Amino acid sequence: MDIPDSSSPPFEEAHDASAQHLARLEVVNRRIFEKLESYTAYNFTTQQSVALNIFFDLAQEFTCVEDVYAVCVMIPHALFDLNCTLYVLDGHNDILSCCSTLCPVQAGTMQFATQTAVTGDRLQVPIKGNRELISLLPFTPRGDIIGMLELTPAAGLTEHDILFWGRYANRIGFQLHNRFISQKNKEHVEFIRGMVKDIGHNVIVPNMYFKLFYKRLEARINLLRQVQESFRSIQGECAGECSIDDERWTQLDSDISYAFSAIQEQYKEIFSHYQSTSLFLETLLRSSHFEEGRYVLEKRKCNFKHQVIDPQVERYRARLADRGIEIDTSMGGVPDQEIEVVGDVGLLSQVYANLFSNVVKYAREVLEGGRRRKFMSYGWQILDDFFGPGRRGVKLNVFSSGPPIDQAQRAGLFSEGYRASNSSGEYGTGHGLYFVQEVVKLHGGVVGYEATPAGNNFYFVLPLDPPEPDDETP
Repeated sequence: MDIPDSSSPPFEEAHDASAQHLARLEVVNRRIFEKLESYTAYNFTTQQSVALNIFFDLAQEFTCVEDVYAVCVMIPHALFDLNCTLYVLDGHNDILSCCSTLCPVQAGTMQFATQTAVTGDRLQVPIKGNRELISLLPFTPRGDIIGMLELTPAAGLTEHDILFWGRYANRIGFQLHNRFISQKNKEHVEFIRGMVKDIGHNVIVPNMYFKLFYKRLEARINLLRQVQESFRSIQGECAGECSIDDERWTQLDSDISYAFSAIQEQYKEIFSHYQSTSLFLETLLRSSHFEEGRYVLEKRKCNFKHQVIDPQVERYRARLADRGIEIDTSMGGVPDQEIEVVGDVGLLSQVYANLFSNVVKYAREVLEGGRRRKFMSYGWQILDDFFGPGRRGVKLNVFSSGPPIDQAQRAGLFSEGYRASNSSGEYGTGHGLYFVQEVVKLHGGVVGYEATPAGNNFYFVLPLDPPEPDDETP
């Protein structure tokens, strides 16, 4: 019996694929001759045909979109002695970019021509994108119009010339549309790469602590089992009417109480870790991030101490204790008054998680108050007029004891992938402080570092008062 070759498609499928291939070739062949007829009808001059070829070649040569803008306006100027201005839309239907052979044109808003027309001494030609790919643009165009080409003087232009500049604008639209999509895709890829690092740094690596937690919990459960066996043994002795002294009962009661408290404490630690991990996952994996290709804030008014700081303090308390790091808020760290900030609770919680994680790794002993100790502190202070007249900021500090970071290394602390010399021997990717900076910038704030005689203070400042309507960024 012949066994069919599973690596090759059945006869019917092969026949269909061949038919589709031939049909595709026929469609392209037909379009070639349609274009040939069109160009014959256009009857462009040699100079006009050369202009289209030069535009195509240079549009491929220059990689920067601003250089392509310059190519668009300089070909009419250099080859046809026409002044030219190019306008390109942005996501708000305003002018994102202007390029002109005249004096610099101020970007602003204007009404684009929907059809090629001569207005006064200006020829205005709409620049259209690819209708089939409009949804892929990083902005919403007006219909399929993404810009406009304006040529002066228009007085000497013939109908044939106007036809040519319409086709020239079509070439511009094709090139710009593809570049905008390419740039959007590049930004998406960069964002996803950064997000992968964020997930690794803020979720996957911290999740490894679950293994440690479960091992500890298993040890507590085994202890409770031993207590249970001891209790059964004593029960057996009582059943034999043996006398049991009070000391053994007291010890047994103490062991049971300790085992219960230890398991309860371990449960709280695991549950706290679970809450933070869940919050971070929900925050980092929002669909809006992937749709926009950037972090999208979900801002709401929150009690910063209770909703952001306190949960992270509790989450890191045991790890700080394991490293012998005291939490000292007696240094003017936590003021009496509480603060309310409008922000993204999930992302700001991860800012504190990154800063507290660095404390765990990098806090070192110092001689302070007559004794050697490792400690950390945190808190905040209000800064009047920090973001301008009448606009206060709140400075949020996380301090850890140890030698100050070298002056030469401080400039790179918030750079992607940067690790200072004190990071030797400690796990890290150099992504944590960069993530902190990016989240704070999204909130309209700033980050910073301060060296002190006792250690290192990392801080960030967030706006406490909303901007006036006129000051808001569109």
